[in-house]
Amino acid sequence: AGPYCTWVLDALGAEVTKVEMPGDGDFTRSIAPFAAGASIYFSSVNRNKRSITLNLKQQAGRAAVLRLAERADVFVENNRPGVMERLGLDYQTIARINPRIVYASISGFGQTGPYRERPAFDAVVQAMAGMMSITGEEDGPPARVGASIGDIGASLFGCIGILAALTDRAATGRGAHVDVAMFDSQIALLENALARYLNAGDRPQRRGSRHPLITPFQAFATKDDPIVICVDTEAQWRRLCEIIGRTDLSANPLFSDSNARTEHHAALEPELQAALSKRSRTDWLAALEAGKVPAGPLNDIAAVAEDPQVAARGMLRRVGERTFVKQPVRFSTYADIPEQPPPRLGEHTETVLAECGYSPEEIAALRAEGAI
Repeated sequence: AGPYCTWVLDALGAEVTKVEMPGDGDFTRSIAPFAAGASIYFSSVNRNKRSITLNLKQQAGRAAVLRLAERADVFVENNRPGVMERLGLDYQTIARINPRIVYASISGFGQTGPYRERPAFDAVVQAMAGMMSITGEEDGPPARVGASIGDIGASLFGCIGILAALTDRAATGRGAHVDVAMFDSQIALLENALARYLNAGDRPQRRGSRHPLITPFQAFATKDDPIVICVDTEAQWRRLCEIIGRTDLSANPLFSDSNARTEHHAALEPELQAALSKRSRTDWLAALEAGKVPAGPLNDIAAVAEDPQVAARGMLRRVGERTFVKQPVRFSTYADIPEQPPPRLGEHTETVLAECGYSPEEIAALRAEGAI
C-alpha cells in the first residue's frame, strides 16, 4: 500500500525518496519474475523514486531519517501501529522538528481499535471486510478480487488524504497526521453492499459477473467468446430485445422494469443466453454498438495490452528497458511527467544525505558503522 501510494504521488510530480534497510532492502525486490535484472513487482510501484539505505536499528540511521523529515513535505510509513513510535519516528516526534509535515500512516487496521496491531495483507483484508463474500460465482466458494484492491484501495485513499492535508496546510500552515487503514478502505469500497444491509436488511451474496440490483448487467457466452452487456435504462432494454430478436421479452410483464427483471432473473437469463449463443462476439458487439446498448468484450490481460484505446490514451509507457502502466489522470495545464527506471538499492544514499547537510566525512563514518 505504501509503495503504490507514493508511486501515484510521484507520478503526479512529487520527489519521492524511499528509505530501505541496508542488505536486502524492500522484500519485494526478490519477488519473481524479473526483467532487466529487477523484480517486475518491485519495479512497477517504485520507478522514478530515489532509494536510500538507512539502518533504523541504529541511532545514526534514525537521526538521518529525522534530517530527511526536516525538509520533507510528506512522510509516508506503511508499518503496524507502534513500530514507528518504538523507533522514535512517530508523528509526534516528526512534527516537533517539522510542524508543517503531512505524516501518513497506512496500516492494516488503523492506529486505533482492537485490531490495530494485527498484521494484514491484501487477502486478509478482502476476507475480513466482506469483499470476498460477495465475489465469485453464485454456487461457488468466495474468491479474492484478482487485483490487490486491499492494498490499492488504501493507497488511493492515502493519496486523497495526503493531498487534502496539503491543501489544508496551504491555508492554515499546519501539518497533519493522516491515518488510513486497509480494512476501513475496503469497507468503503463495498459501495452499496453494506448500505443495503444496514438500511434494508439485504444480505449481499455472490452473484458472479451479475449486478445485484440491475438486470441484465453481466457477462454472457456467445457463439465463440463472452461479452458483457449492461442495460441501465428501459430504452436500452427495448433496444437489446430488438437486436437479439426477442421483442417478446420486453412485452413480458415479468420483465417490465429493472427491478422486475432482477427479481425474475432466473427466468430471464436462459432466454437471453439462448439468443446470444447464436452469433459471434464480433457480430454482437457491432450490433450492440450500433444500437447504443452498452457492451464490451471480456478481455484477458494480453488483449488489454493490445487494445487500440489503451494505445490511443497512452496508458502504457516505456521506462528504461521495461514497460509499465501510466498513471491515468490527464491535465490540460501540463504534460505527463517522464519516469525513470526503479532505483538500485541505496543508489541515491550519498546524494540525499549530502542534500540534508551531511559532509563526505560524515557519510563515510555512517557507512563504516553500518548505518547506511
